[in-house]
Order: sequence, then C-alpha cells, then structure tokens
Amino acid sequence: MLYRLGVACSSFTRAFIPNPFIFAIVLTGLTAVLAITMTPTGPAQVVGLWYDGFWNLLTFAMQMTVILLFGYVLASSPPVERGIERLAHLPKSSTQAVVMITALAVVFGAVSWGLGLIIGAISARKISQSCLERGIRVHYPLAAAAGFSGLIVFNCGLSASAPLLLNTPGHFLVDEIGLIPLTETILSGYNLLTLLAYLIIIPFVYAAMQPPEDERQTVAPKPSPRPRSLSAAATGDTGAGGEASLTDPSDQTFAARMERARPLSWAVVSAGMGYVVWHFATKGFDLNLNLVNFILLLLGMAAHGTPIAYVRAVDQAIGACGQVVLQFPFYAGIMGIMSGSGLITIFANGLVSISTEVTFPFFAMLSAAVVNLFVPSAGGQWAVQGPVLIEAARNMGADIGQTVIAFGYGDQLTNGLQPMWMLPLLGVTQLRAGDILGYTAVMMLFTLVIFGAGVTLLPLIL
Repeated sequence: MLYRLGVACSSFTRAFIPNPFIFAIVLTGLTAVLAITMTPTGPAQVVGLWYDGFWNLLTFAMQMTVILLFGYVLASSPPVERGIERLAHLPKSSTQAVVMITALAVVFGAVSWGLGLIIGAISARKISQSCLERGIRVHYPLAAAAGFSGLIVFNCGLSASAPLLLNTPGHFLVDEIGLIPLTETILSGYNLLTLLAYLIIIPFVYAAMQPPEDERQTVAPKPSPRPRSLSAAATGDTGAGGEASLTDPSDQTFAARMERARPLSWAVVSAGMGYVVWHFATKGFDLNLNLVNFILLLLGMAAHGTPIAYVRAVDQAIGACGQVVLQFPFYAGIMGIMSGSGLITIFANGLVSISTEVTFPFFAMLSAAVVNLFVPSAGGQWAVQGPVLIEAARNMGADIGQTVIAFGYGDQLTNGLQPMWMLPLLGVTQLRAGDILGYTAVMMLFTLVIFGAGVTLLPLIL
C-alpha cells in the first residue's frame, strides 16, 4: 500500500513540481492575491510590502547560509567522508540501506540541520553506489528522500531556531516572556521522546515505500578515481572531499608554506574551542545560532587540516548555497506581504480560535505548518508568527515552551512539501525536487501523527 502511494505521489511531483525558484515566484503571486482579496491591502500596497520585506532577513539569511556552508564543509571533509565510506559497506539489503541513510540524516540533523542535510545527501549517494557495486539495487530517489529526514526533525534538536533565539539574551520577545531555557523546549522529556519515535518509525516508513526490484531507479556508478599527481602523492595534501590538492610541494615560497601551515588552523581551532569551553562552563548548556555556526567552523577547520584545504572546501561548497541566497529575499518578500497585510494574523487566529488550552499546541502546529509553505525559514517565520502565538498562549494559559515546540514541529513538518531546503541535497544527488517530493509527502503524513501526539499527549502524560 505504501509503495503504491509513494509511486503515485512521486509520479505527480515529477510531472508538476518545477525548480524551487519557480515555486517561490508562484507562492509570491499567490500570497499577493490572498492579501488583496482577504485584507484591505491594495495592489500597490502589496508591491510596497513585498519590496520592504525583500531585504528584512539579510542578517538571518547570512546566518542560515553560514550554517549550511559550514555544515556542508564539515560533512564533506576527508574524515567524515571516510567514515561514511566505511558505513556504506555495511548494508546487506536495500532495506538496510534505506534505514541507515534515514538514521544518519536524523541523528546528525538533530545536531545541526546543515550537517544532517549534507550527511544525509552524501550518505544517500555513497551507500547507494556501494550497494550497486555489490549487486544490491537501491531506489535512488527514495534513498535521497530518506537523506532529507534531518530537515523534518531539526527543530527537535540543537539547531532549532526559535528555542535557541528565545534562550539568547536580548531577543525581541524578552520583555514579554523573558528567557526560555532549553529544558522547557528542545531538552524537555516529551520532545526527546518525540525525536526518538521519529528515529524509530520513519526509517521503516521509507523502507516500506520501496518499489519492486526491477522498477528501481539506481544511482549512477561511482566514477573511477582520478590518478593523483606526483606532488599530491608526495605531500598527502587533500582538498574538500578528500581529493588530492593541486598544490605543488616544490613551491616553498613564504605564501605557499603559510597556506599549508597546519599550526595556523590549529591556533584558530584551539583558541575557538577554548572560548566554547568557557562559554559552557560559565553559562551552562546555552546554545544560540552564532555559537552553533562557530563550532561548525572550528570542527571543519580541524577536519580539513590546512588553511588552504579549508578554503578550497568552502569554494567547492559555496555552490550548494547559491539558490538559497537567491530565494531567501523572495521568501522575505512573501513574509513582508503576510506581515504587513495582516494575513499571518488571519491564518494564525483562524486556527487558534477553535482551540482549547489542551488542543492549542496542535492547532498552533498546524498554523505553523501552513505558514511554513509561504515562509520556509524557521527564524524568519518565528519573527512574524511567534508574537501571535505567544500572545494567544498567554491569553489561553497555555505553556510557552510547549507553544514554541509546537511551532517548531509545524515549521519542520511541511519541509516535506517545501522544496527550498532540498536544494543542497539535490545538488549532491543530482536529482530534481519532483523525484523525491512524492516520498517526503507520504512520510509527512506519518510524521503528522508523531508530532501531533508528541506535542499534545506526551506533555499530559509526563
């Protein structure tokens, strides 16, 4: 049954889902029409709101680009890739392969969404190639969809935007609610159990969607390794992804020696890690977006070894961020329309108005899920929708931490339908969004049940 549903959804998305940038343009037009028809906002005002919002997320867009970039560079480092290569030989069947890919994406996605996204993508490609070499046919689009699982659960983990923001001094709602410790959000018992339930159930949901072996679309075979140059073999210098560097070891100029100087990288890593240790020692387990980005930078520099290897890894990874940079202003423009016209309040209040104190988290999750289709940025969406949900929670007497988690669950839930954050994975796997969206849509139905129970029933039980 799940196989037939997956095939049907996949066939539909392949035929009708265009490049994510086209999706952003269409959503912009739809949002404008809704604003004009559902609010007193006129067409000229809508265009003005769109332009005003276009540049409102530049700081956050940079933070999101950096977390993706640094996560990508770390995930593509020689030590991490070697680890994935070793794991790639473990699956003895296509089911084991799909389960392993999903588990890797979820575990690393709980640490950092950027790290989970890229490790999920790389593991989907490498595990599928390893299986193919051993005569095991893995359905590659399904494997790639499984590799996207970290983006459906990242708000349960350590890079969740809203919980980290609300635990950061000076956040924009501090006068209303103060600081919300992580023990009331991502480190709460019900959230950790929800994350565990997702990790256990979803891998087997993907495995159940596998088509018959003769209908599976396999990955392109792994290309033969290029011969290393004599200079690279002599130095052992590697660039991003473990490929041999083109640096000539005979170049002993001051500039070349500085580029290859490992002590420079380790000086930065040592000083940075010293600060991280001091931060946690004095402030407890206090994470925010900037600190997560900083840690990813340090780990990446350590993993790549030399300064020039890290530079080359960044150069290689920056392409994965290109369309994200392009699309963020468009979604910021959509957010400007929704915020300025009052659409976001209409959507949120419409669902909240039919809820009680017990059911409020569930309907808050649904409202966040709908808005995420128009504003696929947890931090940007929280900036607009967060005040509405917090005010409603306070008026209803609902728990603030639970409300924040409900928002996060809804925001990540419809990532299964929103193709923007799939762009880096699509670049690594060389697939189209339509190839995998059908499978992520089916997964999303099961996740709705997991998240719904996690944010409503589990808090009552615990």
